[in-house]
Amino acid sequence: MNTNMNEDIKEVLLTEEQIQEACKRLGKEISKDYEGKELVIVGIMKGGLPFMMELLKNITIPCTIDFLHVSSYAGTKSQTVMFKKDVEVNVHGKHVLFVDDIVDTGKTIAAIAKIFADRGAESTNVAVLLDKPVKREMEVYPKYIGSVIPIAFVVGFGLDYNEYYRNLPYIGVLKEEVYTKEA
Repeated sequence: MNTNMNEDIKEVLLTEEQIQEACKRLGKEISKDYEGKELVIVGIMKGGLPFMMELLKNITIPCTIDFLHVSSYAGTKSQTVMFKKDVEVNVHGKHVLFVDDIVDTGKTIAAIAKIFADRGAESTNVAVLLDKPVKREMEVYPKYIGSVIPIAFVVGFGLDYNEYYRNLPYIGVLKEEVYTKEA
């Protein structure tokens, strides 16, 4: 890893401005779809937080927020979904919108959606900044999608590689030599 993170980026897929425009568009859709309903927005930590914060600026209806900390990756490898922090709000009878950075295999979202349905949520839906449907292993279809992306190892705006690059203000493709140094 370079001391300047930008030097590790092969190309920018989504600029900061494109992310903001996607959040405006999605915020309007969510506000319209959930008008008059009791909405709980659940941010998926850690990666989904920057997207959630930007998205919330554009949601114009009353809602409550909470956070769920789950992990399914170690480096570049998808592993078992592990719950590290659960929500504190009671979701029974409420509409739950999970907000995450990316859906690729769908394992994480499928696991948490089932748990929240079992808890009596009126509905569960997903808003993601990035959708990578070519990697899908589970039948998961986010309702709100910022952008569909091809197969690439992306970082920035919440997405990481070994906890680094989350603070980039854009989404970029990480140079292969950065993550192939893993033994």
